[in-house]
Amino acid sequence: MKTIQSIFAEKLLGIKAIKLQPNDPFTWASGWRSPIYTDNRKTLAYPEIRSLVKRELVRLINTHFPEATAVAGVATGAIAQGALVAEELCLPYCYVRPKPKDHGMGNQIEGTIPEGSKVIVVEDLISTGGSSLKAVDALRKAGFEVIGMVASYTYGFPVAEEAFKEAGVKLVTICNYDATTEIAAEIGYISKDDLEVLKEWRQSPSTWKQGE
Repeated sequence: MKTIQSIFAEKLLGIKAIKLQPNDPFTWASGWRSPIYTDNRKTLAYPEIRSLVKRELVRLINTHFPEATAVAGVATGAIAQGALVAEELCLPYCYVRPKPKDHGMGNQIEGTIPEGSKVIVVEDLISTGGSSLKAVDALRKAGFEVIGMVASYTYGFPVAEEAFKEAGVKLVTICNYDATTEIAAEIGYISKDDLEVLKEWRQSPSTWKQGE
């Protein structure tokens, strides 16, 4: 029986929300060479998968953070996912920009949630965790209690795990890198040799030079 992680990973591979190219790596905005590229926004175009994301994020919240009284999405990738989750839970919703606007009201947090809310943050993708935790910091500075974060996907980098630990934020995700590589090998998307390359990258993504 397949786990939700493997089911979700297979669906993401199927719609090319995740691409694995160990022999023709991508270059991330950070400059890292990477055999994987993830764009979970593609799930919004597929009603069945969009609903699956919503249901699973809601399940994670009900299981791990039942005390939540408000939802916050991280801009821009998780704005839609956060709104879907908040609607399902019938909770107030806001989203958090990477930084305050440089015009108008100068808001970083868009939307109004009640003072003293216990906020669950919704994210689409966790890489190093930096941008996600900036949203947490903004909510805390605004006086809200952040009780945790749920996300569709994580690469599982040690640097991210350490950052969340230091920030005191519990993170729970639907799917992860290990589940993706395992199911990709199982369905023939990649070879066993590719699987070893993918494991090497995860160990040291900032210095990995495959494909150069």
